[in-house]
Amino acid sequence: MERLFTEDARYRPSPYDDSEVGHDAIKGFWLDDEDETFTVEAVPVAVEGDSAVVRVLVRYGDPLRQEYLDLWVMHFANDGRVDDFEEWAYWPGKPYAASAT
Repeated sequence: MERLFTEDARYRPSPYDDSEVGHDAIKGFWLDDEDETFTVEAVPVAVEGDSAVVRVLVRYGDPLRQEYLDLWVMHFANDGRVDDFEEWAYWPGKPYAASAT
């Protein structure tokens, strides 16, 4: 964790969620279900200066029970660690837009 994120890093699991701030908060979010089996495939989409966007395929379970595609929007501090992280996750069969009401 400490090698990936700065001490005061902000981590948003969605662009509209409040940030988890700092190592302890991010660990708590990540380790909510620490026994979960999953794989991750990541491909950079764009890199400019100290920011990057990565397309990620995450598969949960063995055997597979759920997958989702995700975009990670990251800003890097001078030391190369992430200081701001935002996810844009999409699940198969789930709506990707607000319903018209």
